[in-house]
Amino acid sequence: MTPSHRLDATFAALADPTRRAILARLAQGEASVAELAEPFAMSQPAISKHLKVLENAGLISTAQSAQRRPRKIEAAALAEANAWLEEYRQFWERRYSALDELLGQLQAKPPKSKRKRH
Repeated sequence: MTPSHRLDATFAALADPTRRAILARLAQGEASVAELAEPFAMSQPAISKHLKVLENAGLISTAQSAQRRPRKIEAAALAEANAWLEEYRQFWERRYSALDELLGQLQAKPPKSKRKRH
């Protein structure tokens, strides 16, 4: 998968509030499908579909522990999305700094008098 496609998959996965809530839960530690389904008013198959989207985006992985198959969060895809967002944050920070500088210069200039002399 190309970096662009990975980023698309990450943002598509993060677009859903249920998937973001699942990631928030997994940030606290591994969990089974049943544990992840618990706070939601949806079936385990519906949660499994959300987990599949998260897994395809590289945001989570499945471990094998005896009969348990706990899910865990994976940092790489989130780090890639964060790096992409960081470029734009820096861009806008530079723009706002330039605007602040311009406003400072404008405020430092004495106002021009609008009175006409007769």
